[in-house]
Amino acid sequence: NKMFAKISPLLTSLSSHTPPGLVLSLSSAFIVDKKYLSCYRNEFVGTLLMIACTFSAGKWIGEDNLPLAWTAHAVGVVAADYFGGGQHVNPAVSVAMWSLGKCDYTEMYIRIAGAMGGGLVAFPLFRSLSDYMEWNALGGPEFNPLDDDDGSSSAFSEFLATFLLCVAIYVLNWELNFGKFHYWIKQTLTALFIRYLIEMFPTAGPAINPMLGTTWAVFASAFSDDEKVNTGIFPEDPLHYFVYWVAPILGALLASFCYVVYAGGTFLGSKIPLGQIKPVAVVTESKKKK
Repeated sequence: NKMFAKISPLLTSLSSHTPPGLVLSLSSAFIVDKKYLSCYRNEFVGTLLMIACTFSAGKWIGEDNLPLAWTAHAVGVVAADYFGGGQHVNPAVSVAMWSLGKCDYTEMYIRIAGAMGGGLVAFPLFRSLSDYMEWNALGGPEFNPLDDDDGSSSAFSEFLATFLLCVAIYVLNWELNFGKFHYWIKQTLTALFIRYLIEMFPTAGPAINPMLGTTWAVFASAFSDDEKVNTGIFPEDPLHYFVYWVAPILGALLASFCYVVYAGGTFLGSKIPLGQIKPVAVVTESKKKK
């Protein structure tokens, strides 16, 4: 009885500082005998780095200087990928990679859980840092239901932006070859394209990433008149999930389908009766002998 009397206030204190869903996220890291632990860790750490390095552009860096903000964002995207271990940090991208057979369902799930865990920790962590350093607080993606009562405009914006993002990922990673500096060039181009999408599709923030839309909403719900009142709650409005999950995942799946039509392969584990448009490389006899 005395032991539980001591544990109870400790758990109460911990729960008052723990974002909802974080415990479930962390517990996912150890399924299948920790087979995918490194995937979870990469996604968790990569998400922390991505939010720190990219959301600070225009807030902590280049507040009144757009070219500097763009540069900081591009550097942040490259740095987060390089130091985070080449993670997805985007549930829509994880679903897209699963649909193309690049990862199995369990890995996709754990990558999404890792990204969500990183996002749930990142926003309150960096809010504390900005308060302590007296920096501008980081913002996050939101859509205004007063201007878009059924969420359709916001959903279409997220759908199209995510579709274009995935197309860019496929082309830059699998169709183009920049030689010795391929990684640095393709990551820089990816970063610049993401920044372009942010400027061109502002309707829902944009998020172009289900994790960002939801973890920001959880964090923002913890405040009332800029004062923190709790640890936040997950959104209860179905439109949130329509805009930030259904629409971008459909956009990612459409991009994957189009890529299979072009390059061949499988979509959701099956061959499709369209394509392959991309010419098949012919191996000559001389190359075979070598």
